[in-house]
Amino acid sequence: MNTPSNLKYAKSDEWFDPASGKVGITDFAQSQLSDIVFVEILVDEGEDVTAGKPIASVESVKASAEIYAPASGKVAKVNKGVVEKPELINSDPFGEAWMIQIDGGVAGDLMDSAAYEKDSASRAH
Repeated sequence: MNTPSNLKYAKSDEWFDPASGKVGITDFAQSQLSDIVFVEILVDEGEDVTAGKPIASVESVKASAEIYAPASGKVAKVNKGVVEKPELINSDPFGEAWMIQIDGGVAGDLMDSAAYEKDSASRAH
């Protein structure tokens, strides 16, 4: 499982990059969902988001899942590329597959990579 140490992680499997404000779902989440076939971003640029509130929905061949904001702030950008190519989440969850970028994001109750790895391992069984 890949968990970059520069990111912060939510228990609900989203990541937040405090440096760039980008948000996405984790490697653990995409592996649990398996092949992602559809992504819908529920917020638009300029909207305010609140930590813990839905920002997107993803569907895979196995399940669908709500994606929650790991931080509060104003949506600066929406990644249309991940909507057009949802499979990017499976191949590059921390790179091209970011979903939104939050301007001046204030992180919610997030974990560092070591704590998230421990939490994910406890749920993987």
